[in-house]
Amino acid sequence: MQALKGIKVIELGQLIAGPFAGKTLAEFGADVIKIEPPGAGDPLRKWRMLRDGTSVWWEVQSRNKRSVELDLRLPEGQDVIRALAREADVLIENFKPGTLEGWGLGWDALHALNPRLIMLRISGYGQTGPYRHKPGFGVLGEAMGGLRYLTGEPGRVPVRTGVSIGDTLSALHGVMGVLTALYHRDAHGGEGQVVDVALYESVFNVMESLVPEYDAFGAVRERSGSALPGIAPTNAYLCADGGYALIAGNGDSIFRRLMAAIGRDDLGNDPDLARNDGRVARVAEIDAAIGAWTRRHPLDSVLQALERASVPAGRIYSVADIVADPQYLARDMIVEARGADGRPLKVPGVVPKLSGTPGTIRHAAPRLGEHTREVIDAGGWPARKEA
Repeated sequence: MQALKGIKVIELGQLIAGPFAGKTLAEFGADVIKIEPPGAGDPLRKWRMLRDGTSVWWEVQSRNKRSVELDLRLPEGQDVIRALAREADVLIENFKPGTLEGWGLGWDALHALNPRLIMLRISGYGQTGPYRHKPGFGVLGEAMGGLRYLTGEPGRVPVRTGVSIGDTLSALHGVMGVLTALYHRDAHGGEGQVVDVALYESVFNVMESLVPEYDAFGAVRERSGSALPGIAPTNAYLCADGGYALIAGNGDSIFRRLMAAIGRDDLGNDPDLARNDGRVARVAEIDAAIGAWTRRHPLDSVLQALERASVPAGRIYSVADIVADPQYLARDMIVEARGADGRPLKVPGVVPKLSGTPGTIRHAAPRLGEHTREVIDAGGWPARKEA
């Protein structure tokens, strides 16, 4: 038994944020019917690198789902959504606000059909406010949420994080909202409700002390490269072989052990450096001492020495490092699945890890429209046929 077995989800979203939310719910047992436009389907099918014409990203993002081709601009397609919505628990969409209303599929219309329905709405700026009608992608949410301003080297152009983190954060906030709404509905006799997620707000929610520091001190946090401002020492340090060691010696007792490991007991025993605020005031001096030590040793030797001293440290992983790492493998975070073409493909495992009702990869991502006929023939929600 999986935790979300029996939960029926309609996924109307495309690309990243909505589909990532659907993926997460599906991994824990929800029956997710993904609606795709006829002909091309979800554009993600052609994003990044393709194998036999289909994105390998698609194989991860859409596993465990069913695919139905529908033109939502046509009355017949809208009727199918209404039939599905009568029995559904959740509907996910990430269109620009007002799009579903224009098709007669907005919240008021679907709530009237099924008061228990929960609608997850992910958009750039949310369903209200002066920006609600603006188109918004993850990169804009990352910028407006404050993340882009902080990412990169001091004095250089702000850079991306390398992945669509704004979309994924929004998806995870959406999943949290859906699960909370499901609990309220089922445990407290409540009705369904709208879960309104804005890309910029999902990013802003993880920006830590950004706002109170500005309010209390007028401080505008700036780009700081690999360091973490206000917390010391934590940085990336160059080693003798050209590798970088990530060292987090910012705990008080950890700092003393780190200084002992690098032969700088004078700093470790300095009462002015016993607490973080004192270390922050002299962070350049501390970083210079650590860097002088790491530059004399290769990365592996640095990490071994710090492990013996119980100091948190690590290397910067490429994907080649990830797929070969024993910790990833031991926790089933790199698993071999089958694509829709039947060929094996290494993919990320499922998180989080639940001890009693773990998530699973039950079947491959669907071919475009693979399940259209069974949905149309059923006139609504068809019985689940697991692969």
